[in-house]
Amino acid sequence: MNLKEKIIYESLKLFSLKGLLSTSLHDIIKAANTSKGGFYNHFASKEELFFQVLDEARRIWREKNLSGLDEIENPIEKIKRFLENFRDLYLKDSENFPGGCIFITFSVELNDQRPHLSREVHKGFIGLKSMINRLLDEGQESGGLNKDVSTSAITEMLFAGMLGATVMYGLDKSTANLDRSINSLIDYLELQQRVHYAQHVVA
Repeated sequence: MNLKEKIIYESLKLFSLKGLLSTSLHDIIKAANTSKGGFYNHFASKEELFFQVLDEARRIWREKNLSGLDEIENPIEKIKRFLENFRDLYLKDSENFPGGCIFITFSVELNDQRPHLSREVHKGFIGLKSMINRLLDEGQESGGLNKDVSTSAITEMLFAGMLGATVMYGLDKSTANLDRSINSLIDYLELQQRVHYAQHVVA
């Protein structure tokens, strides 16, 4: 790991714990075991570092959450695997994110004080909802969900549930509570599948 990568890696952990605004340049330099000169050789400002940390956080998010999804054909099963990955591989990743989900941390602290940075973070939430909605639509079109079910409503419910579970896990670090929260979302999807199957059999 070269110095630039080390600064990004250590900043990722610091931002997860303290946020961007509460992390000082001194904190970053100390964690990366470098100097101001070493920092400014690679980054023009802390804001430039923010964007590179955000890119790295997104890369890790994709690696953890999308693991194995390509091997699954059924769109609803893909969402269930995604939720399992989100629970087990992403939120419990204390090595990269010791303070919890960095996107939630950024979103809360930057919304008022750095709205242009908050908007950049928000793009990820929009993309997540779009992915879930697309998979639900595909599942409905392929006969995995009832036609009268609102995929947009299920998307909002799943997204809100993930958000709530993320915030609570960041506060209490209880894996048992996290498991219950995410499992309830998986159970809901399975219920929708069973209802559709039962109605299909009766028809």
